Parts: sequence; structure tokens; C-alpha cells
Amino acid sequence: MENDELTLYRRLGYRTSAYTEGWALYAEQLGVEVGMTKSLYDELGVLQSEMFRANRLVVDTGLHYKKWTREKAMEYMKKVTGMSDTEVRVEIERYIVWPGQATSYKMGMIKILDLRDKAMKELGAKFDLRKFHSIVLDQGIVPLFILDDLIDEWINEEKTVN
Repeated sequence: MENDELTLYRRLGYRTSAYTEGWALYAEQLGVEVGMTKSLYDELGVLQSEMFRANRLVVDTGLHYKKWTREKAMEYMKKVTGMSDTEVRVEIERYIVWPGQATSYKMGMIKILDLRDKAMKELGAKFDLRKFHSIVLDQGIVPLFILDDLIDEWINEEKTVN
């Protein structure tokens, strides 16, 4: 939103779960990687969130690929998470009307991690995590295939710099 060189639509109008939520999940993991969790209890909270997201992936796939009924999805989620009937109903109804939402979140995170790994391997000592994050964020919300191209361009530019 701060990049005034982008059009208003690029700053505010285009939203994708894969990019935006993928970045959120990536940033959450990054917090653990850089030591922002102060205790094992903090890390337990992160693991609980990961477990919940894994459950969402199962339910999303169950509903939209395996053709689970709403009731089967609710039963599964309640059994695995221990959430209340109301919490489970709200979650399941969200997944029913937005197919692939949970999957796209995780796909975005995985893509950003893969791009970071690729850049680290190709750039070695030239890799700068801050620059990587700038490339990921500076162009606003982009489809993942565009993000892939942006990172490739950055890698090639960094390789040519002394």
C-alpha cells in the first residue's frame, strides 16, 4: 500500500488468498525462525495453529474433492480439534462457500519458502533476507507465477553485481 508507483488497483483492489495469506503464514514461521518465540509455550501456540491449518486442508479437500457432506466435515473437525459445535459450524460453512481457501493459504506459504530456498541456493553469500522480503512485498499483491518471475529477475541481477 505504501508503494506510490503502483496503481490504486494494484495497491488496494487485487486480493489473492495464496499471496496475502501465504505471506501471513510465512511471516508467522519467520518469527519462529528468527527467535521471536520466547518459550516453548510460544512455540506450542504456533504448532497448535499449524495443526488447525492441517485440519483445514483435510476438510477443504474432503468437502470439495471427496464430496464429504457438511455433517461429515463437521464431525471430522470436531473430533480432531475438539472445537465446539458452533465453532466447527462456522468454519465448515466458510469452507463450503470458498473452495480451495485453506489450500491456497498453504500453497502461498510453500511458494514463498521455495522461492527463498531457491534464492539462498543460487546466491549463496550474496543472499540478503531483507532484499528478498522487499522483492516479495514491494510490487503489491501479485499472482504467485508473477512473484516467481520477480524473484528470478532479482536473483539474476544479484548474480551480475560484483
